[in-house]
Amino acid sequence: MSSSTLTRTAAHRTGEKTKGQKNSALAWLTVPALLFFVLFAVVPLAGVLVLSFADWDGIGAIGVAGMDNWTSVLADPGLYNALGLTFVIMIVSWLVQTPISLLLGVFTAGSQKYRAALAVLYFLPLLLSSAAVAIAFKALLDPNFGLAMGLGLPFLAQDWLGVPQLALGLVIFVIAWQFVPFHTLIYQGGVRQIPKSLYEAAQIDGAGTIKQFFHITLPQLKYTIITSSTLMVVGSLTYFDLIFVLTGGGPGNSTRILALDMYLRGFRANLMGPASVIAVILVVIGLALALFLQRLGGKDKQGSQLEGM
Repeated sequence: MSSSTLTRTAAHRTGEKTKGQKNSALAWLTVPALLFFVLFAVVPLAGVLVLSFADWDGIGAIGVAGMDNWTSVLADPGLYNALGLTFVIMIVSWLVQTPISLLLGVFTAGSQKYRAALAVLYFLPLLLSSAAVAIAFKALLDPNFGLAMGLGLPFLAQDWLGVPQLALGLVIFVIAWQFVPFHTLIYQGGVRQIPKSLYEAAQIDGAGTIKQFFHITLPQLKYTIITSSTLMVVGSLTYFDLIFVLTGGGPGNSTRILALDMYLRGFRANLMGPASVIAVILVVIGLALALFLQRLGGKDKQGSQLEGM
């Protein structure tokens, strides 16, 4: 064997050894994150799963209930009403927020100074807590002391929180008002990652703004749309605080979604077992929806923005 061959072999082994050491060091860096995940995600989830088979009022001793909690919850018509309302809010919220967020994201991605100023105004709702937003809208839409009386706008003098259809529509509107800025920020970042050369080539070919939007911007935002939709859809399962403060689940049960139903069963009725059953159902639905939406992106979720070009 020649000396050059021996040198290459030694260099190759040294490179493999260095690469192995680097991979080992990187693996150790994941240990703290893994510990936090196990401590704050896996352990609580395991505890909730155990409680779903237990009889507990939140104060006394924990007893064994077997499948009684699951049987009673799955046989309760209120569960399916809450589940249906959850999906209604999820779907309608997505249909409202996605086009608005997408258009605002494309608009604010421009380099004009006035767009930067408008972007600041658009993002203001993102700085407020859900409870504060709910309290503000509850006061503004009060038929006796809100905007209807203050500005002399009779069409606002309605019982927004007393009519089931109006209350549900108001919940969807407030959710969109608060979270559109967040998704606008996601789309803004996605648009700014699109190579400008694509738009320059389209302009040379005579494509107008609308054609550029549908043939360049939308295809290039494929993974951004999936990411935003995943956060939007899975996040809709946790709209507890806003609905709790705004409507309390009423009128009747017209806005009592699964997350609120879980809270009312657990902390109002002191039925921690049935509440844990609903918590497990929420986790399963959230994971299923997240996996489904991620599969829509195809196998290569980290594909280049230039894919297909």
